[in-house]
Amino acid sequence: MRAHPWLDRFIGLMLITITVLIILRDWHIATWASAVAPIPVVLVVAMFFFEVRFSRKIFVLVGIGLAIWAGATREDWRDIILGGLASSAFIAAFFSALTTLRNAADTSPAIRTCGRYLANQPPGRRYAALTLGGQAFSLLLNYGSIVLLGSLTMASKSNDPNPEVNAHRARRMLLAIQRGFISTLAWSPLSFAVAITTTVIPGATWPKAVLPSLMTGAIVAVVGWFMDTAFKPKFATPPAPREDNGDTIKTVLPLVFLLALLVGSVTFFYVTTGFRITGLVTLIVPVIAASWIAIQAPSGRRLTNLGRRARDYAFQDLPNYRSELTLLIMAGFIGSVGGAMLGPIAANSGLDLSQLPTWVILVALVWFIPLTGQLGMNPILSVVLMAPILPSPAALGVTPTAVMVAITAGWTMSGASSPYTATTMLIGNFAGKSAMYVGLRWNGVYTLFTCAVLSVWVVLFSTLQIG
Repeated sequence: MRAHPWLDRFIGLMLITITVLIILRDWHIATWASAVAPIPVVLVVAMFFFEVRFSRKIFVLVGIGLAIWAGATREDWRDIILGGLASSAFIAAFFSALTTLRNAADTSPAIRTCGRYLANQPPGRRYAALTLGGQAFSLLLNYGSIVLLGSLTMASKSNDPNPEVNAHRARRMLLAIQRGFISTLAWSPLSFAVAITTTVIPGATWPKAVLPSLMTGAIVAVVGWFMDTAFKPKFATPPAPREDNGDTIKTVLPLVFLLALLVGSVTFFYVTTGFRITGLVTLIVPVIAASWIAIQAPSGRRLTNLGRRARDYAFQDLPNYRSELTLLIMAGFIGSVGGAMLGPIAANSGLDLSQLPTWVILVALVWFIPLTGQLGMNPILSVVLMAPILPSPAALGVTPTAVMVAITAGWTMSGASSPYTATTMLIGNFAGKSAMYVGLRWNGVYTLFTCAVLSVWVVLFSTLQIG
């Protein structure tokens, strides 16, 4: 029990308030919500500052430094700072909304059964099953998909008495899960890659980008499968065979139903309202999560159970994400304010990226985010800082969708290679390896090869868009 549980209740209340305000704004219910949202954001960050480790405090201090710089040098400093806080509010609300689905899935027997089924597939189709399963689960659980499938993988990999077989099996299964997860970042309406990119690139929208982004995800997944197959280890003693372990349709049907409900609801409301996808997700996901929690309880106790779970989520679970939220909130603020401050400096320096060939800029976007990820930069920070100095899509002669496809492709590969992302850290924890070992040793060649293929893809797509 924490020494000051009232602090968690206050933080949880502020995060719920931010989420409600963003919903009111994005659903065009209350125009004043945008002006109020920065207040709880500042309060939450102030509370988190005293509880997170020093590496997270640095982000807060950098944000304060940028705000002071803006106040001392720019006449429009208020607009710049409020713009940064608006970005932070959106990120906090989006994260809070998405984690409701993970909270509901954590207590679902059907989801755990489905995950166990995927982890226990025979070797001939295990990699593909875990990659596809990682994609599906990531829509519901976000990073929780790695936790769920990773824990089931480590429990199932020890069936063979040969320790060498177990080690290789664990590595291949964990990489399949990770690569399945990152392959959704480019196209999932629930990913920060899509949410942030559609915010910073004028004219970029998820409906226009979803098909080419699905191609990006397919490249990421298929290259992973190809490399796993091509470099499959050879054993002196073949591993013990595994039998099929259940009715596929019956086992995966609950997951398919949830995904269909989620995607169908978002699509329906987008077509009927025209609201931004991110705004729709921020409301639709918690509603689905609440319904899912309610039906897990016995009839007659559903409302009581829902109320208890909602209270625990707001006042216990959400505050426990203090480290992740501090990083995400401050990455959005630093990127927004830093980009606004660096834009005029870049313009006055004579730096004109529009003089470069369009294909060079698009390919650079694919490589820039993974490279900055090696330096500890969160993809949100990299993209939001970079966006103001990019030429407009019109100046490049391409559509906003082409720029979005390039950015999300790079964002995806940062998730495979950066030692500072949650994906490599989680996989490393399960494998007993460092995040740097996972990012560079396990995924280094994969990242280089996939980035090369994605570079060809984004240039090809931009050429087709020009035509």
